[in-house]
Amino acid sequence: MRAVLVSEFGGPEQLRPVRVAGPVAGAGQVRVVVRAAGVNPVDAGNRADGRWAGLRVPCILGYDIAGVIDGVGPGVTGLAPGDRVMAMTHFPDGAGGYAELVVIDAALVAPIGAATSFADAAATPLAAGTAHLVLARLGLPPGRRLLVLGASGGVGLFLLQLAAAAGITTIGVGREAMHEQMRGLGAAACIDYTREDVAARARALAGGPVDAVADLVGGSLARSACAALRPGGQIAAIATPDLDLDPLLDANITFHGVLIQDDGDRTRALASRLDRGELRPVISRVLPLDAAAEAHRILEAGHAGGKIVLDVTDNL
Repeated sequence: MRAVLVSEFGGPEQLRPVRVAGPVAGAGQVRVVVRAAGVNPVDAGNRADGRWAGLRVPCILGYDIAGVIDGVGPGVTGLAPGDRVMAMTHFPDGAGGYAELVVIDAALVAPIGAATSFADAAATPLAAGTAHLVLARLGLPPGRRLLVLGASGGVGLFLLQLAAAAGITTIGVGREAMHEQMRGLGAAACIDYTREDVAARARALAGGPVDAVADLVGGSLARSACAALRPGGQIAAIATPDLDLDPLLDANITFHGVLIQDDGDRTRALASRLDRGELRPVISRVLPLDAAAEAHRILEAGHAGGKIVLDVTDNL
């Protein structure tokens, strides 16, 4: 089969198209002919040095896949060759999505309807799953106010949709060029962090302090944004923030560190929302599998404006 292999950890140039032996489904597994593969920031981190994830070179990156089952292993029920599916491969040491064929535990697979495109399906599991997990950890009831840092990114655009569906009022922080898109996906208001004081503007828009902050970008932005939080509020972060803990302790702020884990039930719930049109992936680029290195360059340049997806059908 054709795949994109990392033979040494390093820059995007380490992503090289190769031909390797195809995998065979074992007990409890299915084999998927991949039609589309999602590209995520964690892929770029794994390419640079995947040892934190338990990856060893040579390895194939990629956690998001969508395609058609062409084989099932012993003990698999409820899935059959010809089924259209999406999945997040085992995280973090599973990967393997940048390839024409992927073997995955049947428990992690979600059927998708004919109306759901493979590109949309491949764009969803990890990013929307992370957004789902952030909201689950915060546990905000309807009517609460959530400030979303990085709302214009892949996870953020899903988070806005899921929060709106849950009746949570969101204020999205992102570049002005993305504000119309953010509002269309559920943001009650938007802030341009490049020219506005995020905390002051958030408090003005919310009519007071917000109940929680979702930090989807890490770095220094959370430090200033926390001034918008009410005492006893919450922060959920998917990337390492630069925070002064003393003010948070004094204000009884709860901090949640969020890293996604395997959950086939969550992926199946997301697939159902895709099929019903309740969730809309925002895809900024679709590139052929052989252009994985270019996809990583775009990703690392920042402000992709949505998800990047690799079209694997061009390589079959």
